[in-house]
Amino acid sequence: MTSPAHDAGPRLASEPTPNALFRIHNVTKVYRMGDVEVHALRGVDLDLFEGEFIVVLGPSGSGKSTLLNILGGLDVPTSGQVIYRDHDLTSASDRALTRFRREHVGFVFQFYNLIPSLTALENVALVTEIADNPMVPEEALRLVGLSDRLNHFPAQLSGGEQQRVAIARAVAKRPEVLLCDEPTGALDYATGKLVLDVLEQINRELRTITAIITHNAAIAGMADRVIRMSSGGIAEIQRNEKRLSPAELTW
Repeated sequence: MTSPAHDAGPRLASEPTPNALFRIHNVTKVYRMGDVEVHALRGVDLDLFEGEFIVVLGPSGSGKSTLLNILGGLDVPTSGQVIYRDHDLTSASDRALTRFRREHVGFVFQFYNLIPSLTALENVALVTEIADNPMVPEEALRLVGLSDRLNHFPAQLSGGEQQRVAIARAVAKRPEVLLCDEPTGALDYATGKLVLDVLEQINRELRTITAIITHNAAIAGMADRVIRMSSGGIAEIQRNEKRLSPAELTW
């Protein structure tokens, strides 16, 4: 069963458009645990476009993380189709998915996953060594406002600074897609706003598709489109007429 999707703009999210980088059609995901089937996604249709800032909202169990994992090539759907440019990720091999993640996708999670024994610069440099067209690590850290913290270890950085190192690491390979799972969930209000400001800047300057999944509905004001999920489907897609800056958000 396909959940209804409503888009305030003239284009329905499920309609193919020439400049869509992602086309997701009728995607389902079923996890089997013994004799029990868990339907994490139910008939999801969605297009994502270059430079879009997307916020995905929904309660726990609504399918947000599963959708993010499928977009990032960390998981594959049970049925349906996921097209990235001219690549069909639905039928891609593990090796092809690994290459897709390495070349095209950056991930930012709630917890920073930095290597404690490496400096901020070294944590970012790890990614640039395996990327085809990376930024200079120092440039990535400058982009997130940490030029004066290059040689600090994670234990010497605040939570917000560690998250900004994690963002620098994600964007240093110049990804076309940046996927963020509760990136401000472990941060206080003021620090969370700093991190959102960095994500907005990267989206604007690098034209990276940026998708944030969050429980914090206030963040939706930053988005071009807000995707509300419920019971494994897209319940609503709302297009914001004007994007708010992080400074304009309150929660």
